[in-house]
Amino acid sequence: MTRRALFPSIVAALLAGCTTAGPNYHRPADAIAERPSATGAFVSGKAAAFTPAPLPDHWWKLYNDPVLDRLVQDALAHNTDLRIASANIARANAALGLAEDARRPQTQIQATPGYAQRSAEEELLPGAPLPPAFVYSASAGISYQVDLAGQIKRAIEAAGADVAATQAAYDATRATVVADTTRAYLDACAAGRDIGVAQQAVALQSRTTGLTQRLIRAGRGISLDATRSRAQEEQVRATLPALVGTKQVALFRLATLTGRPPAEFDRGVATCTQEPHLDRAIPIGDGAALLRRRPDVRRAELELHAATARIGIAEAELYPRITLGASGGSVGLLRNAFSNDTYKFSLGPLISWEFPNRGRVRARIASAQADADAAYARFDGTVLGALRETETALTMYARDLDRRAALSAARDPSARAASDAERLFRAGRTGFLPVLDAQRTLIGAEQTLAAADSRLAADQVQLFLALGGGWQA
Repeated sequence: MTRRALFPSIVAALLAGCTTAGPNYHRPADAIAERPSATGAFVSGKAAAFTPAPLPDHWWKLYNDPVLDRLVQDALAHNTDLRIASANIARANAALGLAEDARRPQTQIQATPGYAQRSAEEELLPGAPLPPAFVYSASAGISYQVDLAGQIKRAIEAAGADVAATQAAYDATRATVVADTTRAYLDACAAGRDIGVAQQAVALQSRTTGLTQRLIRAGRGISLDATRSRAQEEQVRATLPALVGTKQVALFRLATLTGRPPAEFDRGVATCTQEPHLDRAIPIGDGAALLRRRPDVRRAELELHAATARIGIAEAELYPRITLGASGGSVGLLRNAFSNDTYKFSLGPLISWEFPNRGRVRARIASAQADADAAYARFDGTVLGALRETETALTMYARDLDRRAALSAARDPSARAASDAERLFRAGRTGFLPVLDAQRTLIGAEQTLAAADSRLAADQVQLFLALGGGWQA
């Protein structure tokens, strides 16, 4: 290409590169998150157990339990998963710093002393070998890349979105840690309560066994009744080891969640015999607030933003890359170091353009576009998953509340039936089998009701986790 043809080409490229390459990011108009059905009230949020009020920033404080507040603060301060997430943010910030450094002038200094002999052929002096000598080379330079097509700008934009995405990932980890800590605390207290229920059942059955033995001695019963009562007592007693194990496992989980070895589990929590309960309707907000609050949704959209910016990075390769630079140095024999004859300098632009490889650049653009399409699909999928999880958690909690109310209604008649059967047995108006059956029914109702309370506690934590943990973006 002649000089006359080259100059207009460069001018045309400069004019074409006045705008930043690639699309500017905005949330797609047809994204799932833009649909009214995704941002309105929840379908399953009409039960009396819920209120459309906004979710508080620290949802676990709704339990009004100082022990739980302390455990959560310990977990937020010492949890190892949060330390990893924090390190990921630092790494992303370092990558952003590297991207931003590309728009600053770059400097370099070089010095190379040595003992060398130049080739006579290389110097076009065949037959006149050059003598070896101590030589040196010293130079310093400065360069600046002109962001002709906005490649550096797009790289900084993508790196900034990556930083925000890692922050959202940190928020997601924080929400999970708080939920796991709360769940472990509730499990430990619920197991303590279940142990108390089982111990009461054992005491009740033991009292019945003693009564049966007294009636046998008085000639009003048979030994088979005492054998049956002892068998039922042992069956109830057999549930205790599993409950004790469940409580200990929950205490171990709490220890590790708060950054401590299992052997350092909280002895105060070990004495808990009743999990805290919510005394108010659960605030749930609406779909729009959910999508703003959920850290996984924010992360997915930020990853889409970064992928969109990387399309511009790839497209910028279609344009020339211009670097302005200046350098100066001194080269020569060491004995003549820095004399007038050794100085050299250069000043001017360096233009590079992968014109013969535009097909390769087009392939990179297509790859970046495919990555953006995949990120868009993940964003839509994350939004759908967040809405599904929330609706499911709302439904399960409301239905388990109904089930718990029904079980509570069934337990009271069972208690009355057991009391009536024992009174009739004492009066000699019925046999022992009705007493045994009534007590077995009462024990089963008590244990089922305790299990329903534990399930409700787990439902509450799962609902708060589905709602996004309570932190605003």
